[in-house]
Amino acid sequence: MSCTDETLKTQATALLKRFYGYASFRPMQWEIISSAVHGRDTLVLMPTGGGKSLCYQLPALMSDYGCAIVVSPLLALMNDQIDALLENGIPVRAINSEKSDIENRETVDLLLHRKVKLIYISPEKLLSELNYWSSTVFENVVLFAIDEAHCISHWGHDFRPEYSQLGLLKEKFPSIPIMALTATADRITRDDIATQLHLRDVQTFVSSFDRPNLALNVIQSMGAKQKFKQIVQIINSHKNESGIIYSLSRRSVEKLAGDLQRLGINAQAFHAGMSSASKLKIQRDFINDDIQVVCATVAFGMGIDKSNVRFVIHHNMPQNFESYYQEIGRAGRDGLPAEAFMFYSYGDVIAQRQFALKSRQIQINLEKLQRMQQYAESHICRRRILLSYFNERYDHDCHNCDICNHLTDRFDGTTYAQMALSAIKRTHEHASLYTIADILLGWRKSAIVAAGYDRLKTFGIGRELSMAEWNAYLLQMLQMGLFEVAYDQGNHLKITSYGYDVLFGKQSISLNRYQPRDLAATNQSHSSVFNQELSARDQELFEKLRILQKAIAQANHVAPYMILHDKTLRLLAQQKPTTKSAFGIIDGIGVNKCEKYWQPFTVVIKQHLETSVQKHADSKPLFSQEQEDKHEM
Repeated sequence: MSCTDETLKTQATALLKRFYGYASFRPMQWEIISSAVHGRDTLVLMPTGGGKSLCYQLPALMSDYGCAIVVSPLLALMNDQIDALLENGIPVRAINSEKSDIENRETVDLLLHRKVKLIYISPEKLLSELNYWSSTVFENVVLFAIDEAHCISHWGHDFRPEYSQLGLLKEKFPSIPIMALTATADRITRDDIATQLHLRDVQTFVSSFDRPNLALNVIQSMGAKQKFKQIVQIINSHKNESGIIYSLSRRSVEKLAGDLQRLGINAQAFHAGMSSASKLKIQRDFINDDIQVVCATVAFGMGIDKSNVRFVIHHNMPQNFESYYQEIGRAGRDGLPAEAFMFYSYGDVIAQRQFALKSRQIQINLEKLQRMQQYAESHICRRRILLSYFNERYDHDCHNCDICNHLTDRFDGTTYAQMALSAIKRTHEHASLYTIADILLGWRKSAIVAAGYDRLKTFGIGRELSMAEWNAYLLQMLQMGLFEVAYDQGNHLKITSYGYDVLFGKQSISLNRYQPRDLAATNQSHSSVFNQELSARDQELFEKLRILQKAIAQANHVAPYMILHDKTLRLLAQQKPTTKSAFGIIDGIGVNKCEKYWQPFTVVIKQHLETSVQKHADSKPLFSQEQEDKHEM
């Protein structure tokens, strides 16, 4: 590092301490800041909570005169970051549709007079203002920061079309560096971001995507009632802790929030159909811990600075890994343990497929959806699959996902992997997953013969396995990161550095043994609690509940079974719920019955528990035999 660079870093570290209270930078932060300060275009991939925003804020603070213009997609995101910066004493403003024309002009005037360090603006507003601002305005701009840059890519989200027009910035202002930042982008999305923004001599910084504190779980959905019950159980296991539930539609988030509210859970819906004021209030209340759970469509949480979200639930399978990673990344930003749960059913695949067919990039979105489905149905470590998708090598199991916690039959699959990798290499990496399977099985299909693949040494080398087995094992190899799919090159397989290590015997791998999926077994419910005998204490509680049931029925002039069925009373006796939310998820108790009866029944249960504790205490000997002997002496 030159003397000038040392001086710059000393200056930056002093500003870091002054405005943010940190004594040193996180990994890659200084290198990214240095790139921007030296006028380089920069592409930054850093996970949520990794400190991306500081990377574009500090270059502006380091400049004697300059300001950074930050392109941000959501008003809530802007307001959240602006409040934090103002709290730190940094002069910052926003230009957006919520501001009056006078306020927006005042902000431009502050920029002209070098009295503001950061200006947040939406892509739509920036594009509309470019032609009206004088060239003098941009003399004071030292950096354009494009947040949520994956929205730019053709291979991205179809989220904000205006993002794709931001390439104009480099055309109009070639001397002003651009920093594009995102938490999620695979290799082809990264390349596409740089192309769309016309970045020049771009420096790319890719931080690790691993979030080891985040437990990954996929739950096979078995119906709406069972799913809701499991969601309530998850929330109850995180008492007084914040969480987000993502769902596909406005209608579903409103229903879910309403159902949770009726169980006494402090939940609110959040979706694009709400007014800006309502959305801002919910986000503020959530940040301030005045709301425990937000039921939201995908827009919620983007750029949110709340560090203590302890769980994220996906009510439905997301459409791609980019969305999934962005959303689960909002949990555990403080580095403490957090949980991610994804409910999955084939109905989700059908719904997401319809969305993909209506998108601008049908084929790529269908491929991404397929990878998401494979993740949901996989039997290997979730984290290995997730990280390999983002081209990050991860060659061991994480022991913090549902798969690792429920290990299946595994075997040394190195030989099979070497067969597959050799076949990929001998096709010069010009074959798809299914073509490789055909080669290994020695199937002389017309396409195989036409390409000359039937003459390869690996042709038929894997005949000992069935097509189903090869498909399963190849999918595991893909998910482990031995090779990747080049979606922009006809879905051809490309061997990774990890794959070459396995191919040349430098590393071995384990595979989960293939087992045909037994749908009947998958859908078979667990043994019913109704077939279990009640213990003496539970039987005593059951009788008390039945007396209450009869008394309520008499008061309402109805039959006792119309209050609660005996099956439900047995469950109450066994599970002993003492809160409204716990009472409301017992089988046989709907929303209306929960509202009407949760208090009297939980009062009886609490009284029974207190009596049981007292009885236990009364029956316990005052002294042990040894103590009694000593006492007599």
